[in-house]
Amino acid sequence: MASNDTIKKTLVVAVALCIVCSLVVSSAAVLLKPAQVKNKALDRKSNILAAAGMLEPGQSSAEIEEVYASKITPRIVDLQQGTYTDKFDPKNFEQRKIAKDPNTSVELSDAEDQANISRRENYSIVYLVEKDGELDKIILPVHGYGLWSTLYGFLALESDLNTVAGFGFYEHGETPGLGGEVDNPKWKGLWPGKEIYEDGEVAIKVVKGAVDPGANNVEHKVDGLSGATLTSNGVTNLVQFWMGEMGYKQFLANLKSGEA
Repeated sequence: MASNDTIKKTLVVAVALCIVCSLVVSSAAVLLKPAQVKNKALDRKSNILAAAGMLEPGQSSAEIEEVYASKITPRIVDLQQGTYTDKFDPKNFEQRKIAKDPNTSVELSDAEDQANISRRENYSIVYLVEKDGELDKIILPVHGYGLWSTLYGFLALESDLNTVAGFGFYEHGETPGLGGEVDNPKWKGLWPGKEIYEDGEVAIKVVKGAVDPGANNVEHKVDGLSGATLTSNGVTNLVQFWMGEMGYKQFLANLKSGEA
């Protein structure tokens, strides 16, 4: 009687097992994808509301969806023109994809690339909060390189388009306990009330150590992250970049004057 322990039979079993496993993994990925997309969208909405100070502790996913749908209006901005555009549907807008496409982004020179992102998208999605028909807050996506990773977050401004309403990151790979302290609610709580511009120039920055209350221009300064100077510098750079000429500055000026 022939032995079952032949190389041929071993290979057949191995190949069959690989095929079965591949089918199981592929099927699981396909079946779980809608849930993953939904959860990712919910997380984004949660972070937008959190930046605007509109996320309450313990809110259910249904409540988050309701608040977002009733309070937030997404719009697409042409960063080159500093105006709104209808070229893209906000529901299907993929900003990272836009940033990678040479047709919808621009390569940055070393002098321009303060945030260390290489390319800047020509279009961005922004989120408006209106009250009684007037702008109450605006939430702006920002990103830039820290020490180990690109940090992605939202910066919310009050209706004067200068005062910070809130700030937070939803994705990064900084060191836990050091640069990862960008997630610390206490540190994020230092941002509301700070001012972006002074005499039309971007003035806000994260300083080394704690801000001296008696120092000049304290309204433009935020405490640094202890033991994470490079991450702190990265936060300064990305905020200054996106609030500057290559970012939202022209759009914010047009929005303030009614020309957006």
